[in-house]
Amino acid sequence: MKVCVALSGGVDSSVAALLLKRQGYDVFAMFMQNWHDADATLHGDCEWEEDRFVAELVARKIGIPFYFVDLSKEYRRRVVDYMFDEYSKGRTPNPDVLCNREIKFDAFMEKAVALGADMVATGHYCRKEPAVTHDGKQVWSLLEGIDPNKDQSYFLCRLTQGQLSRALFPIGGLSKPEVRALAREADLPSAEKKDSQGICFVGKVDLPTFLKQKLRSVEGNVVEVYDGYYSVSEEYRFMKDTLSSLLNPGRELEMTAPAVREEKVLTSDGEPLGESPFNLEKVAALPSDTLRKLSEPITYNIEFETETYRSGKKHIKKTRYRPNPYGKIIGTHEGAQFYTIGQRKGLGIGGHSESVFVIATDIPRNIIYVGEGHSHKGLYGRCIRINPEDIHWMRPDLALEPGKTARKRVRIRYRQPLQGATLTMRDDALYILFDSPQRGISPGQFAVWYNGAELIGSGVI
Repeated sequence: MKVCVALSGGVDSSVAALLLKRQGYDVFAMFMQNWHDADATLHGDCEWEEDRFVAELVARKIGIPFYFVDLSKEYRRRVVDYMFDEYSKGRTPNPDVLCNREIKFDAFMEKAVALGADMVATGHYCRKEPAVTHDGKQVWSLLEGIDPNKDQSYFLCRLTQGQLSRALFPIGGLSKPEVRALAREADLPSAEKKDSQGICFVGKVDLPTFLKQKLRSVEGNVVEVYDGYYSVSEEYRFMKDTLSSLLNPGRELEMTAPAVREEKVLTSDGEPLGESPFNLEKVAALPSDTLRKLSEPITYNIEFETETYRSGKKHIKKTRYRPNPYGKIIGTHEGAQFYTIGQRKGLGIGGHSESVFVIATDIPRNIIYVGEGHSHKGLYGRCIRINPEDIHWMRPDLALEPGKTARKRVRIRYRQPLQGATLTMRDDALYILFDSPQRGISPGQFAVWYNGAELIGSGVI
């Protein structure tokens, strides 16, 4: 069998190529260039040139043919333009997910097949196994990698069965230290190379500076939202009352959660999911419009009135905002589209005893809303909605039919531990009700759900 390895110059893809060669496959390597603009990166040099050089050395060391392909036009059109479009709408995209579906396992795979490849291998930390549907058809399952710190199944959540059937993941059953050890043992030039960071194939960037290539910078207000706002918010009251009505006897409603460092914990197929705090029959009986309202983020309509006063010995006439019990204008920003929910860094706001986080953005009015502290009510939500056109079933045979509910483990960020949740499929959308409050739910990000260790579906929030 002829296998093309997507050789990036990093240690993971290098060891993937090494293992395949040792296993007797007819292996060749191909390096893809997807980005030209060095001005966009923080270091400002052509990192891809160094990566290509190392990749070529690795291929020579292993003893496999090496090819180069330029996919920068496809990458800009299918990944970067998507990023700009999503950020312009106030959504937070995940370019790595799109890069895998549109570039590595599509445009790149097409080039590899043209060179005679039967399969394409990458250095992803995940596993692939055959499975059988209820009607006896063979399909492929995508499983978590065994290294909880490196599992990358999340980034492959949009692959199709066709793409998965041609994919190989040689290092999915190894830990990162084991991969490093194999590279050192084989004296591979990439053995000590640091892991890449930042946007897939672009590198580490200052995101606002990167986005300003196409998105206009316009100054707007930063508004801090006080806790008192939630006592008068009809949306918050509706959310709290509705969730309370769904609770099982003896359970108390939690609207926020303690701040914890997010580190993945892998699950096993036999590990019980745990009981939902909500009565699942009541959840299934909720009207779709109620679920939709639960999934909507809270809107902030805080108006600020001005007043004039005289200041100093000369009684100079000045204008200031009147005190407001629900919030305060505490600064300015360069464009609401440059910020994402849950963001803490880059706000440039001081004078608070606790960290300040973005809790909402209003793109039409160019306002950023922030809240102080990890337990701020605006940071948390309990329900998300995925529109029908954004739902993707890695295992179509396990797709939920309208009117059905299912208990699954879900994550809404790459490093987040899997969260217990109830999926409810309706004609208008798929709704996910989490067992615990979720911090920093960002529209545009991907929610991914699992059966045990198997990733079975995903959707855009």
